[in-house]
Amino acid sequence: MTAHLSDGASNSISNVDSTGVSLQDLPKSNVFTTNLPPDPEFKTPTESYNASREALGPRMVRGALYTFVRPEKTSEPELLGISQAAMRDIGLRAGEEDTADFKSLVAGNKIYWDPSTKKGIYPWAQCYGGYQFGSWAGQLGDGRAISLFESINPTTKTRYEIQLKGAGRTPYSRFADGKAVLRSSIREFVVSEALNALHIPTTRALSLTLAPNARVRRERIEPGAIVARFAQSWLRIGTFDILRARGDRKLIRTLATYVAENVYPGWTSLPSLLPEPASTSSSSTINPLRDVPPEKTEGEPPGEENRFVRLYREIARRNAFTVAYWQAYGFTNGVLNTDNTSLLGLSLDFGPFAFIDNFDPSYTPNHDDHALRYSYRNQPSIIWWNLVRLGESFGELLGAGAKVDDEQFINEGVSKEFAPELIKRAETIIGRTGEEYKAVFMAEYTELMRKRLGLISEDAKDFDGLFSEVLDTMEALELDFNHFFRRLSDVRLSDLETEDQRKSIAGKFFHAEGVTGVENNEDAAKTRLAAWLETWRRRVQQDWGDDGDERREVEMKKVNPKFIPRSWVLDELIQRVEHGQERKVIKQVMEMALNPFNDEWETGDRQQEERFCGDVPRQNRQMMCSCSS
Repeated sequence: MTAHLSDGASNSISNVDSTGVSLQDLPKSNVFTTNLPPDPEFKTPTESYNASREALGPRMVRGALYTFVRPEKTSEPELLGISQAAMRDIGLRAGEEDTADFKSLVAGNKIYWDPSTKKGIYPWAQCYGGYQFGSWAGQLGDGRAISLFESINPTTKTRYEIQLKGAGRTPYSRFADGKAVLRSSIREFVVSEALNALHIPTTRALSLTLAPNARVRRERIEPGAIVARFAQSWLRIGTFDILRARGDRKLIRTLATYVAENVYPGWTSLPSLLPEPASTSSSSTINPLRDVPPEKTEGEPPGEENRFVRLYREIARRNAFTVAYWQAYGFTNGVLNTDNTSLLGLSLDFGPFAFIDNFDPSYTPNHDDHALRYSYRNQPSIIWWNLVRLGESFGELLGAGAKVDDEQFINEGVSKEFAPELIKRAETIIGRTGEEYKAVFMAEYTELMRKRLGLISEDAKDFDGLFSEVLDTMEALELDFNHFFRRLSDVRLSDLETEDQRKSIAGKFFHAEGVTGVENNEDAAKTRLAAWLETWRRRVQQDWGDDGDERREVEMKKVNPKFIPRSWVLDELIQRVEHGQERKVIKQVMEMALNPFNDEWETGDRQQEERFCGDVPRQNRQMMCSCSS
């Protein structure tokens, strides 16, 4: 499954064997603005360039997917940090970050469009809407993000849309200033690359630039910053939401076709009809056949699948895959609105995110989420809720079946006679896709948990006997989620042979201050953990034998990170950069984020490395923050 899901949206750690090219020589394109309709008020780059900022907006934009708009200039910018992995994945040579061209570009002071010749690529901001906390929010759009161009890696040929966040007002800024504060920019810069290093599909971050003269008003006056970020596509479910809300069925079809042909590798890359009901144990569910001709409709009434159904299913599958990674690694997005849900299944738009500390399924990092809508526990169901909204936007295309290309359907819409059949088919398909989403999620989550626990083979008893029990134990004893797996990695079976040994080993999973939690005591906690460790010991012995500890430890440390950018680490980083004027610490934290499975790093500060990987200070556990950024 992983191989197919990474097609067109690879987010693996950089392994490109290339020296890279200069920014000037990096191939560039504008496929998005070439193929999709622009803001009718400013149809060309020249019209936008000649317009005043006030004329551009904010305002409502209809019949379009973007507006041409360039970044605002940044005075005296300071490049605070880059990601070397991002540089390699884009295809830029080492040292390019030191050039004036690079620094100017990522600060919003350079674009690849010449006003004298009117040639080149003019920046743009996307139009979209969204459901926020379950309610329709109307037009949203890129209120402070501006895409500069699409880069093409000369070696891998992967195309990325390069974007600046915090680059100034756009038609979609509403009542905001188009700026981003340093605080939130540091958080996004680090977590984007950290998720990628954990193999979690995500948008990426290339650089972090301080805008020292931009004083941004949020809860207080804060310094501004710009994150240069990139993704193979910034399209999201909210892009279709706004079109459905406005009844723009023609543009829904145009955009869906664009997504299949230009974001994904093409119609034939999409999954074929499943020959049997979706199941975690079915190979056809996990790795479905592909290469279906675009014009072919598969299946029998009332659930025939045309090419748009295959596209919808692939979007659902990719999101299921990503949510499985979130749950397996304890990542909480904090604000999973439809405008924050990627059509490529990427982790997107980082606001009040966090990795959980103590395992608590009801934890949300968003202090405005009083109903816990976006809690860790709810993430899989919320993403499916968002995908149902996408299914509603796709409804006509899903329900049309073999008639999807009939001229009458395309030009005139759904006839009264055809409507009941179309609705029934669409409902059937959305329901069936929901089952596929659950099966893909459970299959991937189970596989990830199996790897994190050091297991090789599949055993039907693992889910209840090992996975569920260890999570229940973590919750009851307030154990740190990610520390548990890393510390389990180097536990040897020979140290678990007796009850006393198991109780002794159990102590390594507690916090520095000992056992915590309501009505917990040390002996009872050790007894409960010892019982689970005995189950785990027998299961590991089944897979590895009596002499496989060293090999198992190596494999477990490949999937269980020593470092993750926890909220308290990011808070300290922000304080030291913003108030302490430190700069080296950014590079140090990024080095750790890019190599999370290492035992140690070359940051020059071993004590700090161990502190950032150690026990979370009690007062800093389960931190929350606001969406304000």
